[in-house]
Amino acid sequence: MKSFLRDFISKQKRRASTGQLLATAPTNNYKSAPPQTNNGMAAQDQQVLAAATPETLNVALQNKTNSSNAFAYITGRALNNNSRFMFIKSDGRTVYFPNSPSKTGSPLEADVAIPLGAPGNTVKVVIPKMAGGRIWFSVDGRLTFLLNPGPAIVEPSVTNPSDPNVNANWSFAEFTYNDAQLFANISYVDFVSIPVGMSLTSTNGPTQTVPGMRPDGLNTMVNELRAQASRDGRPWDKLIYAPNGRPLRVLSPNNLTVGNDNAWTDYWNGYVDQVWNKFSNEDIIVNTQAAAGNLRGRVRNNELVLGSAGNFARPSAKDIFSCSTGPFATGDNAARNAVIPRLAAAFNRSTLLDTNTFPNGSRPENYYRYPITNHYARLIHSVQKDGRGYAFPYDDVVPDGGSDVAGVVHDGSPQLFTLSVGGN
Repeated sequence: MKSFLRDFISKQKRRASTGQLLATAPTNNYKSAPPQTNNGMAAQDQQVLAAATPETLNVALQNKTNSSNAFAYITGRALNNNSRFMFIKSDGRTVYFPNSPSKTGSPLEADVAIPLGAPGNTVKVVIPKMAGGRIWFSVDGRLTFLLNPGPAIVEPSVTNPSDPNVNANWSFAEFTYNDAQLFANISYVDFVSIPVGMSLTSTNGPTQTVPGMRPDGLNTMVNELRAQASRDGRPWDKLIYAPNGRPLRVLSPNNLTVGNDNAWTDYWNGYVDQVWNKFSNEDIIVNTQAAAGNLRGRVRNNELVLGSAGNFARPSAKDIFSCSTGPFATGDNAARNAVIPRLAAAFNRSTLLDTNTFPNGSRPENYYRYPITNHYARLIHSVQKDGRGYAFPYDDVVPDGGSDVAGVVHDGSPQLFTLSVGGN
């Protein structure tokens, strides 16, 4: 998989579930990918990406829950309409472009809840090309999307206690469908709740499948997070959101800081001390898997110095869990932007003491084995039917020739994109 596509889909994880507003003007959320044009593709690759995909794509939505009151919602930015924010209406095929309302918190002007029918039912829908797409699922009730002037869309939030969806049971998958391909994944970067699975059937290749989380995955994570909190005294149990005493979802460590900025304080300090000590005495080599190639460096004056990528300060817990602050904030330096995903992934997986070459010296069997690690990500992988799941913003970083651990599907000749909700 091309590195720009890995980083492109990684940046979709940055839309934190905080009820953020999405303006209709084109934006560049994909900071570590090459420069984007308003159709969401890397400028230098457009000349080699022929319009191989059809203008629309067939999507099958399967109700594998025990509820007859389940719905799907499809949102994204229309690549053929100036990246305007769009919904698919309840009929599963009509595109709806919201108008700018006169006041904040206005309701949508159209019904965008696609009924999934009875358990075992499959609904067929059709989508146009779009970037930053999401297919949302809700069980036992509908979701509420609101409009602000702009128009700007207020998406459902799991961290805003006043959001109308905070006590609803919902999840989503992410995708981009453009002239090059369909690229999709199931995201656990913000939270874990309902099992979602997906498959992609191609016109000229094998069907790709990501089976998703086991039906007992959420309960298993709840129990394991409580056990981990007892072992190390850290707030892993605080990730559990349980209104009325019944676990509804598990938040990511990064989202826990939304309500408590000091939740993790010095959690990573001991590990960072060991990493900084190690690379004060030996070289670190980061393979950018991009034009910058291998970058070699050492810790000097308490900063990791990595040639053309610049200097990296010691990361805090917030920096590591978010993958986007402090030394991991992206900018205009292409080499640095390529290093950040590899370093951030090595920290979250706690592999920096195992080798001196990243990511190519790391092995999946060594991920999350150190006591100080991203236990949320560790547990997410443990409850997936095949071990693959997108657990933090750069979980798609793999060694050259390595196997996907994030659970992505992608194809330049997609025929049918199938998603299921419920895990049954």
